[in-house]
Amino acid sequence: MSQLVDASGIRIVAAGVERQRVMDIVRGATFVGTLLLGWISLHPFVSLGDMQLGDVGTGNELATYATFGALSVLTVALAIRNDGRGLATLLTPAFVLFGAWLLLTVVLSFDPGTSIRRLSLTVCVVAVTASLMLLPKSQQELMHWFAIAALALLAVCYLGILLAPDLSIHLASDPQEPGLAGNWRGAFGHKNQAAAIMVMVLFLGVYSVRSGLWLSGAAIIALASLFLLYSAGKSSLTLCLAVLLLTSVTSFIRSFWIRAIILLTPLLLLNLLSVGTVMLESLAGISKLLPFDSTFTGRTDIWAFALQSLHARLLTGYGFASFWGSSAIQNLPEGKEWAGFAAHSHNGYLDTALGMGVPGLLLLILVLVILPLRNFQRADEGGNNGPLAMVLLRIWLFGLYLSAMESFFLDRSDPLWFTFLLAVFGLHYLARFRAQA
Repeated sequence: MSQLVDASGIRIVAAGVERQRVMDIVRGATFVGTLLLGWISLHPFVSLGDMQLGDVGTGNELATYATFGALSVLTVALAIRNDGRGLATLLTPAFVLFGAWLLLTVVLSFDPGTSIRRLSLTVCVVAVTASLMLLPKSQQELMHWFAIAALALLAVCYLGILLAPDLSIHLASDPQEPGLAGNWRGAFGHKNQAAAIMVMVLFLGVYSVRSGLWLSGAAIIALASLFLLYSAGKSSLTLCLAVLLLTSVTSFIRSFWIRAIILLTPLLLLNLLSVGTVMLESLAGISKLLPFDSTFTGRTDIWAFALQSLHARLLTGYGFASFWGSSAIQNLPEGKEWAGFAAHSHNGYLDTALGMGVPGLLLLILVLVILPLRNFQRADEGGNNGPLAMVLLRIWLFGLYLSAMESFFLDRSDPLWFTFLLAVFGLHYLARFRAQA
């Protein structure tokens, strides 16, 4: 009888071990696959030769909505099974208040249908990214998963350059921006987006090297750096170097307030010397003295129009993601017809105000600017101050800086928004839980 019991017990243990192995594979495959989907999307290597090419996030793509809807259910279920306490910590007053204001702007939107559709995808992406960072059981797992995803993305982009250069490199025949001919874009729709993602991937390479994956990390750094150079993303390259320098300083400075001054002052200056130049003549004069295009490649016209439009709806804005390309833009004067076809204002903070009003912008600054920095400080003070905290800080800070020139905050499944959110939620969890090695 004892032999039968022992045999039965062994079978039960073996079955449990096998189930655990299967779940480990499911967790890893879900993390890597979802991250690659967030980066590459369901529509990689788009042709830019069609003048009718629209915004891939118009809210009418059933496949994208269905995929992220299913992934949100899967990743949340896995996160609850793996670490339900982590998800519960997201019910903070700041997140709840921000979510409530978001819903109010949908109700008051100029185009409620568009706002609801776009918000539904944004909510799914938020749920996916919040859950994704809870899937690894250790920093070792997370490090390997990030490295696998980064190398896979680089492989896809480089294969595109080799096998389908007309779909991976900007061409002189592209009707929209022929001046970008020769710039690499890989699987992405524009070289600016490709350059920004390569910077974030480069940060992951540095993280891999610092965590012990020397060979994989060095390969990621080399391949991402080369792609960044050939994409000619000057803004991303400059911001990359600035972020690496400024975040390195935080290793020697422990004060939260001094860290905040060092990291956030450049963010303030970037916005003052960009959108601020169309608000104050003195700032415009200063920008003309600096060694770059004072019109920011024509962005000043967009900023001026956006600010003028914002004045009419300072409190509530025009509704979540429902200003550009909507009925809110009417009776355009001569010379401003382009505004009816613009996709965004090339400034994430200004676009947030247009969609959610000034209160929405202030809440976004609270949850995406102030709290993540505070979470990094808490993680550092709590002993979670290793390579993981640093790479999350770098991705987060780079996203903040880049948003002074680009718009991706709350932008549904945008790869920059997707990666930025991983850093925001990662810092949130590191501030509350001890990361297992």
